[in-house]
Amino acid sequence: MSRIFICGIVFQLSVFTLAFSMEGKGQSQSVYDIQLDFESSPEARPLDEALELLSQETGFNFSFIDQEINPASYDIVLNTSGVAMAEVLESISQQTDLSFKRVNDNIFIKRNKVGVKRIVEVIMAVVSGKVTDEFGESLPGTTVLEKGTSNGTVTDIDGKYSLEVSGEESVLSFSFVGYTSQEIRVGNRSTIDVILNADMTSLEEVVVVGYGTQKKEEVTSSLAQVDQKEFVQGNVVDAGQLLQGKVAGLTVANPSGDPTGGTQILLRGNSTLLGSNNSPLVLVNGVPGDLKLVAPEDIESISVLKDGSAAAIYGTRGTNGVILITTKQASDNYASSVDYSANFSTQQITRQLDAEDYRQEIADGLRPAGQDLGSSTDWMDEITRTPFSQIHNITFRGGNSKTNYLVSGNIRDLEGIFIKSDNRTYTGRIDVNHNMFDEKLRFNLGVLSRTVRFNNTGDGMSFNGYTYRQALIRNPTAPVTNEDGSWNEDTGNFNYENSVSRLRESDGQIRSQNTRLTSTIVYEPIKGLQFKSLMSYNQFNNTRGYAESRNHISTLRDGRNGFVSNGTRDVQERLIELTAQYSHNTPNHSVTVLGGYGYQDTYGRDFWMQNNDFQTDAFSYHNPGLGKGIQEGEANIGGSTWSTNLISFFGRGSYSFKDRYLLSGSLRYEAASQLYGTENPWGLFPAISAGWRLENEPFMSGADFVDQLKIRAGYGVTGNPNNEGFRAVTLLTYGSPMYYNGQWINTIYTAQNPNPDLKWEEKHETNIGVDFGLFDNFITGSVDLYKREIKDLLFDYAVPTPPNLAPTTRANVGVMENKGIEVLLNITPISTSDFSWTTTFLFSTNSNKLVSLSNDLY
Repeated sequence: MSRIFICGIVFQLSVFTLAFSMEGKGQSQSVYDIQLDFESSPEARPLDEALELLSQETGFNFSFIDQEINPASYDIVLNTSGVAMAEVLESISQQTDLSFKRVNDNIFIKRNKVGVKRIVEVIMAVVSGKVTDEFGESLPGTTVLEKGTSNGTVTDIDGKYSLEVSGEESVLSFSFVGYTSQEIRVGNRSTIDVILNADMTSLEEVVVVGYGTQKKEEVTSSLAQVDQKEFVQGNVVDAGQLLQGKVAGLTVANPSGDPTGGTQILLRGNSTLLGSNNSPLVLVNGVPGDLKLVAPEDIESISVLKDGSAAAIYGTRGTNGVILITTKQASDNYASSVDYSANFSTQQITRQLDAEDYRQEIADGLRPAGQDLGSSTDWMDEITRTPFSQIHNITFRGGNSKTNYLVSGNIRDLEGIFIKSDNRTYTGRIDVNHNMFDEKLRFNLGVLSRTVRFNNTGDGMSFNGYTYRQALIRNPTAPVTNEDGSWNEDTGNFNYENSVSRLRESDGQIRSQNTRLTSTIVYEPIKGLQFKSLMSYNQFNNTRGYAESRNHISTLRDGRNGFVSNGTRDVQERLIELTAQYSHNTPNHSVTVLGGYGYQDTYGRDFWMQNNDFQTDAFSYHNPGLGKGIQEGEANIGGSTWSTNLISFFGRGSYSFKDRYLLSGSLRYEAASQLYGTENPWGLFPAISAGWRLENEPFMSGADFVDQLKIRAGYGVTGNPNNEGFRAVTLLTYGSPMYYNGQWINTIYTAQNPNPDLKWEEKHETNIGVDFGLFDNFITGSVDLYKREIKDLLFDYAVPTPPNLAPTTRANVGVMENKGIEVLLNITPISTSDFSWTTTFLFSTNSNKLVSLSNDLY
């Protein structure tokens, strides 16, 4: 059983091709060549009788397109002796003013129009055959298309196909990913077998880099790409978990079992203390996002730009590395398809100290005898369950070479192991492509909508982990409830609460809606020159509500008498990027130059309020105004509004000589609103890298065991602005109220000292690496050595008052250093057409050192 055969089985199980065709009945002669020679009465007869006679003698099926035609109302004379079928139809047409259209064995009748041929003939021929590769292996899923039409099909699991075509002049197009397409004229053949040859150009691996793609063999920076077939399989929480254990130097952790939680990613250690960016920049199809924005099942590939020379083109946003997520795209394969997948999972928790263990500790003298309260309670069992989580993903594809689309839907219904911990996420995405003017002008429109809903057991959070802590420390001999049914609480013991009552006496829900619109226009006026615009608009809305009943510990201990909190948030993000790229290739030289402009802004606003002292729990969090805390001055109300923007100009150039010597460089010049009020809000971030492909050198011709050997080195500078706005100017804020002139007034004081010398943190990174493939790629991998030096590190320094009005000042003073080694090793002991086995080894080290945090001034 071959590898392609196995792929075919999977293809047939997951993809349903909606291609329609009809087998012919073998009537391939023209009506002008079909001779009739049977006796018929010279007398007039009704049309329906004449057509029935013709059908019996010729095998043609007659039907009326115009339903109002009554064949019994026509009387005709039928002459069928030694004449062609076409002459008979012409005679009937002249007698009745009807016209005929012959399609294979069917003849359709309608009223004739002036200037329209009385007889139209379309003979559909059936062509069948088998598609294989150069080794004779069948190619299931090959597209077979009648050129110039939408008539087509795909080959089955054995590579076989059958298609009706319009005639001998028809041309069939055969195409399969990774193979050179073929076009064959049908002629008078009914069987056409095709052999497709591998397209070595398309088989060259292409990786996603900043603002474009590049052949992997020409990459001179530290970069890793993980494709869909290499992703971590199973119930993954987000895109980050797909990379777990796949990229050297990338730490992926999921620190919580909360179904609303996500992965935390750190690339090559920490690089800032107070900078705005501490995690890698995540771009989804070129637009900033996060690891949870798209469903993991909807992702095609993920690229990780690890070193400064690769990430410098993203400037401030790329200082901690860049993760480029590429979703599944619409394709120019005309055939409609449906792809469905599902995943089901559950969890369990390990055993903890129970009542018998606790009593044994009392008997052993490890605990006081008075701590046995007479019950046996498994507190963890009281707040947990056996969860059932399910994920469903469905993808529709269709269209043609001009216009094609992809529609996907994803449902993630996740239950946590703790009661009231859940997450229901619904994601839908539409991707439409259209091209015109011989593909010189291409459009893409994308719409993504994500709705999230989950319960919350804490103010502004999902599941409150404090409940879990209480279950761990609670005395297992204490009862859940007292004899009167009230909750068993020990209010005199500090931070010691009944975990069950915390869950049962709280109620809340958080809902969010994220909608993203993206549009891409690409124009290629001449070969090698491309202009591209990318525009995106993102709208995020969030509402949250939380309530604690009058039986909650907050009432019994703190006297709140019920507590309610509500909040909402609205965030809008806009992005526009304009780029121009020119590429030119000759046998010995390859040059690519790119330049662009980018603008990104964010506007956000949130509002929240808290109230207490309710007369009833009936309204939960839905009507916070009913609490008396407002009148008593105990309610809290707050809100905030913020706005940021980023303006950038960038460029990149790459050069390859004889596929041996590689050179690449980039430059980004940008300004961020976080540096408003500084002497220079602009930053300049250069990068340069080079590579040497030794396997293409003449002196390596005798080293047959070397398939790939590339040495590369890179240096890049990236920046990181302040994590808050307006830190360069003096800020005032309200303080405690003061009684003055017979009334209470709010005081105002200086909250922040000015520092117009604030500037970007700068990360200077050097990377040296080698990529290799040995013994027909039996062994492949890479080794990287890197050193990061972060200069002008931001920190808050204590200053004397006076002369300063605030006790601290933020300044660029510190120096931090990161260095390490990364090793990736792939060993493929078996690689055949039937079976492949690859083992991957990862090894990385990282040393993080705070070199300095002071200078002569601070």
